[in-house]
Amino acid sequence: MNLSSLKPPAGQKHRKKRIGRGMGSGRGKTSTRGHKGARSISGYSIMRGFEGGQMPLHRRLPKRGFTNIFKKEFAIVNLRDLEKLPGDTFTADRLLELGVIKKLGDGLKVLATGNITRKIEVEAHIFSKAAAEKIEKAGGVAKVIGAAAA
Repeated sequence: MNLSSLKPPAGQKHRKKRIGRGMGSGRGKTSTRGHKGARSISGYSIMRGFEGGQMPLHRRLPKRGFTNIFKKEFAIVNLRDLEKLPGDTFTADRLLELGVIKKLGDGLKVLATGNITRKIEVEAHIFSKAAAEKIEKAGGVAKVIGAAAA
């Protein structure tokens, strides 16, 4: 047996339905669209979410919640992540370079999850109170840059 002798099972393959090829084809004239109605005309395209005239689901469901258009998205880094990294000076650019954060967004925020056992210098837009205390307790510096508001 070789690959050139393989064939699909009987009945699996069907010829494409050729519509609009004249009256003799059996599928001419209206070309399977029927008579009249929105779907029979050329250029018809159904509206997204259309349910045949029934009130669409997205309009039947109640609107809930609130989207704060002033929300700030910070890149988050924890002290346990900084502890594992080589070096003793960390800026947003350095953390991007090391792959600790993917994108900066509205700034860098340092949180206090984990412990720091060595002297490090961190430049970030915001520090949690506990993170700043832990860094300074270890003999390091927590330097706030920019004017990002929490």
